[in-house]
Formats: sequence, structure tokens, C-alpha cells
Amino acid sequence: MASVRFEAVSKVYGSDSKALSNFTLDVADGEFVVLVGPSGCGKSTTLRVLAGLEEATDGRVFIDGVDITDETPSKRDIAMVFQNYALYPHMTVFDNMAFSLKMRKLSRTEIKRSVTETAEILGILDYLQRKPRELSGGQRQRVAVGRAIVRDPKVFLFDEPLSNLDAKLRVQMRNELARLHSKLKSTMIYVTHDQAEAMTLGDRIVVLKDGYIQQVAPPLEVYNNPANRFVAGFIGSPAMNFFKAEVHGSELRAAGGSIQISSTAEGSYTLGVRPEDILVSEDGRFVCSVEVVETLGSEKVVIGTAESGESVTARCKPDTDVRPGGQIRFEIDSSRVHLFATDGVQQKL
Repeated sequence: MASVRFEAVSKVYGSDSKALSNFTLDVADGEFVVLVGPSGCGKSTTLRVLAGLEEATDGRVFIDGVDITDETPSKRDIAMVFQNYALYPHMTVFDNMAFSLKMRKLSRTEIKRSVTETAEILGILDYLQRKPRELSGGQRQRVAVGRAIVRDPKVFLFDEPLSNLDAKLRVQMRNELARLHSKLKSTMIYVTHDQAEAMTLGDRIVVLKDGYIQQVAPPLEVYNNPANRFVAGFIGSPAMNFFKAEVHGSELRAAGGSIQISSTAEGSYTLGVRPEDILVSEDGRFVCSVEVVETLGSEKVVIGTAESGESVTARCKPDTDVRPGGQIRFEIDSSRVHLFATDGVQQKL
């Protein structure tokens, strides 16, 4: 286990393609940090710079306070798990997991003990003599994780390891990774574009956009108190609703209606409201023309258009009587709204 520090790290490809800009982050010993953001935001580049697979253009990288910026990958004591498994097809599961230990010239007894213990933790003990082609996607990913674990590295890096799995397997492997971190108490840095993985796995989330950090905070803080409009729109499914708003005194007008808020704000803003805070009510002050109804068993998701012409997404109880082509009336939970200035920064209420 080890702490990690990125100190003003930048990465430029070619002459002007910036993948990372002034990236500064401290990861505590034993912490599980998730880097999340859209494609091209710099997530994987961050991991590759830490692993030594890419050279930082500017800045320094430290592990346990030691500057490893110029160290070769083999001397950084880092294990990386990729999305494509990267298993040797001609080797058995046992040999895939044992490969790095053999390179370190450990004894056969030590190798067998380490591989067996790790395989037992991951539930792949019965597959040690199989080849990768004889395994399912989930089993191959367990082998890839196991190959990293047996090395007992200072830091684990995961680069979208679940993206090739189907939805059910992703949930299962997500739970297993969470249990694994709880058991090993190792430092883990995980890259994903899937916000569900970020919210459920991370002790802290780092939201990235265009190579810049937008917010670093625990999952619920990012969800409940997003730093700016980008974070608010990226984290949460269905995504947050945004409406043009005018605030005068304690009155906020938006989406064809008005609510009372406690704020010193005045002027034009963007109002952000999560779908669960759009409250369907027969006597609601807001009106929505319903276009799509998604029935999900435990809830209904209603998508439509407000009187202002802006799109509305609401979460409703499963027994709510609503149909495409109809209308619903709704209220907005004024205690849960978010106001964003023209520069996208959230205003305190």
C-alpha cells in the first residue's frame, strides 16, 4: 500500500493537443479513487503517466513521497488491469497469474501459495488449469485482477476493466471489486466513464473534462453539491434537468412557473433539478406535456416538455397514471434545487 501524489502534471501530445492540464491530486494510502468523465477527458492518460507508460510533459509524480517521475515502469511497483484482459492465450490461468512471480524468481512453493490464495479470494480456484479461451468474460476479468493481486503492488490501476462485460456481469464484478478493496485495503485508482461504477466504488470521485479537474469529493457530495453545471449534468441518471431561470428576491421563475427559494441571488441563472425532485402532483404549479414513459418496475421515468418549451425528465411512482400524449402537473422541491451562473459555477443558496 502507498500514497500517490500528482503535482501539476500536464501531458501534451504533438504541439498543441493537451490531454492533461495542471493535474494535482493526492491519493491517500489505502484509498479507492475513481477518475470519471467523458471520452477524451484525460482519465486513461492519468493512469498511463502514473504507470510510466506515458511521459509527463510537465509536473511530478510521487509514490509514498518518492519522486518516480523518471523511473521506468518496472521500478514503480504498480499493477495495471486493462479492459481487454491482456491474458496470454497459450498459458493456463495458473501460469498467467504466476508469470510475474516467476520473473521475480520466487520459489515454486511461494508461487503456488500466492496464486492459490488469490484464486480462492476471486472464486476461480477451479479454473486454474484452463486456458483463457475456455473462460467467460467475467472469469477472464477475475484472472486479470488476480494476476495483479499476486504481485502485491504498492498501487492498483484499473483502466475501464468492466466495459467489455454485459450489464449483469458488470454489477457482479463491481460488487466483487468493492469487496476486494475492503479485504486488501490497497490503494486503488480506477478509470471509468460509467457514473454508476464511480458512485458505488469510489471513496472519492475525480470528475474530469478536457484534461482539467472539475471536482474532487466523495460520491454523495458530488451528487448533492456539484461544483458546476458540467458535473451536475454528468453525474446522475437520468441526467439533471436544466431550465432558464430568473430570480428576483425570493421568487424563482422557470419552466413556466415559479417557486420560492431562500437566496440572495438576483438576475438570470440556470436552474438545475434532478428528476427525483420533480414531484408529480394533481395541483402542481408546473405543466408537462408527456412524450415518453419508461416503466422500470420500481418507478416510471417520464420525459416531456414544460410550458417553457424545455425538456423535463421526472421520476414517478410505478402506479402513477401517466401516458404519452397526456399531461402531468408537477412541483419542484425548492430545498433541492441548484442555481448555476452564466460561467457554469453553482451559486450557494
